[in-house]
Amino acid sequence: QLVESGGGSVQAGGSLRLSCSLTGYTYSGSGYCMGWFRQAPGKGCEAVADIAVDGTARYADSVKGRFTVSRNNLRHTLDLQMNGLEPEDTATYYCVAERALVCPPLEPDRYPYWGQGTQVTVS
Repeated sequence: QLVESGGGSVQAGGSLRLSCSLTGYTYSGSGYCMGWFRQAPGKGCEAVADIAVDGTARYADSVKGRFTVSRNNLRHTLDLQMNGLEPEDTATYYCVAERALVCPPLEPDRYPYWGQGTQVTVS
């Protein structure tokens, strides 16, 4: 189970930090690639970032330099620090995971495990 927290409303230029906890899987949590996708109203699902077990991170061009993804393999948690938020970042953000040491392509159908989503609103 993936459980997100930390969403909310913020003014443009502000910051938010999202967190995700991976629980309940029999496979070691540290053996998962984890990441974030987002979906804005009326738009498709968009990749945000992911991070492999070894800490290698990838970012969508739209968030590079503003967002930072990190993970704690001992606690099985994933964070997304979002700075310089823009109205275009408004979306529901989903934590995702795939049982792999190397992350698959940043495509929604490559990640079988999804959280329930947390709303981020930037005005």
